[in-house]
Amino acid sequence: MRQRTTFIHKPGDGVDPAALKVTASDITGPPLTCIREDRLTFAVDELPKELKDVLKQTHELHIRWSSAEPYETVAPLLSRLPPGLHVFYTPLDAQAAESEDICNLLHTAFGKLDCITPRVSFTAIEQGRFSHSSAYQYYQQLENPAPLSTFSEYAKEKLCKVNDAACLDEMDDHLAAPAYIDISFDAISHALKVTAVSRYYEHDDRITRDMRVTSRPGHRTEVGILSEDKPPTLEPEEIGISGLLTVLEQDSKPSPVLFSFPSRHRHAEGEFTSKLLQPTGLHPTLQLSIASTKPPLEDAYCSPHAYYTLPRWIFPDRYQLSDDLFLASKNLTALRYVSQPVDLEAPEYAMKIWGSAMLLELSPPAIDGQPWTVEVPLHLRYLTPAEEGYQHKQIPYPAVFWACNAEEGTKFPVNPFDRVNLGYDGLFGPRTVFWHVDPKPETGGSLSNDITIPVLDTAKAGWVNAGTAAVVMLGFAWVLWKLFGVYTQVASSTTASTPVKGTEDKKTK
Repeated sequence: MRQRTTFIHKPGDGVDPAALKVTASDITGPPLTCIREDRLTFAVDELPKELKDVLKQTHELHIRWSSAEPYETVAPLLSRLPPGLHVFYTPLDAQAAESEDICNLLHTAFGKLDCITPRVSFTAIEQGRFSHSSAYQYYQQLENPAPLSTFSEYAKEKLCKVNDAACLDEMDDHLAAPAYIDISFDAISHALKVTAVSRYYEHDDRITRDMRVTSRPGHRTEVGILSEDKPPTLEPEEIGISGLLTVLEQDSKPSPVLFSFPSRHRHAEGEFTSKLLQPTGLHPTLQLSIASTKPPLEDAYCSPHAYYTLPRWIFPDRYQLSDDLFLASKNLTALRYVSQPVDLEAPEYAMKIWGSAMLLELSPPAIDGQPWTVEVPLHLRYLTPAEEGYQHKQIPYPAVFWACNAEEGTKFPVNPFDRVNLGYDGLFGPRTVFWHVDPKPETGGSLSNDITIPVLDTAKAGWVNAGTAAVVMLGFAWVLWKLFGVYTQVASSTTASTPVKGTEDKKTK
């Protein structure tokens, strides 16, 4: 196992190297206001058997969990996702796509999910068009009060030794309330990476973290204390980093570092909010309010986008979103992508697929720098009956970003803080840079919009069944009565038009 712990602070919040104490097994220092990123890298042979069995069927697996509570990003950790659990999966063969093993693993690690097999529950991504994307995608909101409680216990059981108290304590600390969690595996590297990123703010207060990292015998442990910098040779598409780096059990003191690398994820000015227009009805409209229309770059083509992951109880209508005049009236340019299939008629309880992903290109007004709004029409499915006749749901915020073209010839090699396979990055070319707009909660402090949906009241379902049966029987009786009336009329008219036999003989004579 290899461990990399990085304390990332803003310029001006650094630490004096003389205040750091490095021993043979740990590094300690004064409290620091920062984000802490912990990454553990495991060789497949170090993993438990049930994990190895699943990974043997896997070409590529990326699990991303993002918090529904707002958090601030600090360079170079600038990428964003809609809140919830995202899974991107490429099996080794068609048989693995039919297997329940990956879903069973997700159930064990994250609790009960609506996952059966990749073929049934995941959406397929078009490999012909997006060759650098995973083959399948899955998404689900984790709505319980402690969404990572199950994963925390799973990680302690599978990744920590029984008597390793330090590992158990670190898992409790890092997985208590992270900003996001990443788990990645690919058959080429043959390694599993688990990354946990903490928050910079907690309830509007900056978090000061104790600086202490302990190594484990036989495992390489790297510790970095870094912040964004601007080296003299910094290129426009690069992010510069400076700070201190220590390899425990190898270095006796921290070493200064200064480096830069191209990054596909940057931070854009401004913020956005999302709210539901009232009344919502069965065809709700989400309104995005974006603080500024100013593109992040003046010398490159940039266009704003919103990337949604919508649970299966709510869906977009791609036919409605293909009308240019309708799109223009909503400040939308085009529907660039929607996962398939999207059944427009099926009720929620009859569906097995997780839902749909959607990428919309937005249309800002001509005046730069002014706030503007976008309206996104959606549609609700019929939901399962519930007590009191209502279900309460949350629509997750989208990821909003400007997609800008980098200069011709620019390459984006893998950097130490790279984050790929996010769903939307595979929908763009390799020279696209994503400038992310920070989300701001409308109400309640959560990156989701609450909606109340009318459904059949289970307390009145018996009356509904009896009333429906009564109406059907009355309708059937009415139809029989009408048929009987027609029959009697036809019979009487037939009798009246038939002559009596004796009378007819007399007339003939």
